[in-house]
Formats: sequence, C-alpha cells, structure tokens
Amino acid sequence: MHTPSVDSPPRSPEHRTAARVTGVLALCSVLLLVLVATRWHPLLTVDGDIADTTHDWAVDEPGLTHAFRILTDWVWDPWTMRILCAVAAIWLVWRRNARWTAVWLVATCAVGTLVQQVLKAAVGRERPVWPDPVDTAHFAAYPSGHALTATVVCGLLLWLLHHYGAGRALWRTGLALTVISVAGVGLTRIWLGVHWPSDVLGGWLLGGMLVSLAVLVHQRYRP
Repeated sequence: MHTPSVDSPPRSPEHRTAARVTGVLALCSVLLLVLVATRWHPLLTVDGDIADTTHDWAVDEPGLTHAFRILTDWVWDPWTMRILCAVAAIWLVWRRNARWTAVWLVATCAVGTLVQQVLKAAVGRERPVWPDPVDTAHFAAYPSGHALTATVVCGLLLWLLHHYGAGRALWRTGLALTVISVAGVGLTRIWLGVHWPSDVLGGWLLGGMLVSLAVLVHQRYRP
C-alpha cells in the first residue's frame, strides 16, 4: 500500500540566499586560512608591502594615528561591540519579548569570540614588528578579532532591523553605520600596524559567514 509522503515546506528566497552566502564565505574563509597557515609567498608579499606603506603613513601623520587609536580602542573595540550586543539582547527581551532571539544573538557573538580565539591559537601567526611602533596588541594575529567581532555584531543588528521591519530612515542609518564600522575597524588595525591586511580580510570573511549562518539558524529554529 502506498503511503503519501509529507513534503517539507518550501524554503523562502531569503533562506536560499543566506545558504548560498554562507557557502561562498565559508569557502573563501577556508581558502584564506590555508594560504595564511602555509605562508603562501605571494600573500605574504602583498601583506608586507601594504603594511610597510601604511606604517610609514601612520608615523608621518601622528594626529590621524591618534584618532584611529581612539576609534579602535574605544568605539570599535570588541568589548564595546559585545556591550552593544548585550544591550540589544536586553531590548529584545523587554521590548519585543523575543527571548529566543535574544539568546540567539548572544550565542552567535559568543561563538564568534570562540572561533577567533581557537584560530589564533591554531595558526599562531605573528603580528607585524616595527622599530618605531605606533600601537601595540596582544595574542596572535590571524584573524583580526576587531574585524570579526564588529562584522558579527553590526551584521546581526542590521539584520534584526530588517527582520523587525525598521523604517527606511532607520534602515539606511543602520546600514551606513555598519559599513563605516566594519570597514573602519579593519582599516585602523592595518594603519596602526598591529595586523596584516589578510588578518583583517579573514576577520571580515569569518564574521560574514557567522552572520549568514546565524540567519539560517534563526529562520530554521525560531519558535
């Protein structure tokens, strides 16, 4: 006797887009990780050339360098981003009564922190070393924790604005702040000579992958 099957509901276009983006970013992240871990010479050459140039600029422009240190150490610092994430989670619980989404937000940010620390320990890449440094940083270089954390937090908050139907003005403001923050934190890390350009690129790719993966999880498992 034939038993009729129960078809699963069709995936939404947003779900399919998030799945494709996750796959592409994961592939790019793995490729860059392999190139960094194997010390691929062309990549190291490009990293060194860019780092040398931006370090010379940083030394020659102390006022701009000081401003970038304030931005990277206070405005776009990973702890500032995590506090912003916590505030958004509290708002979700209080304003929207969306406890599951609040937990999802905090958990994704925690996973981002875990991923960057595991990769830093596994790759063990040394940071740039200068005879006249303009800033200092701790832990290994790859990936950039600043770039990854800013990408994850700003990307998730931007998606939440879209998810909850923010108005056009608020959406555009959020988009502009996200682009400025994500791009700005990466560029300041290179300018200050504490990261190679590929460290920042790796942080952006991994952060974007985590955001798109989190969107998939939210769409699949949200009550």
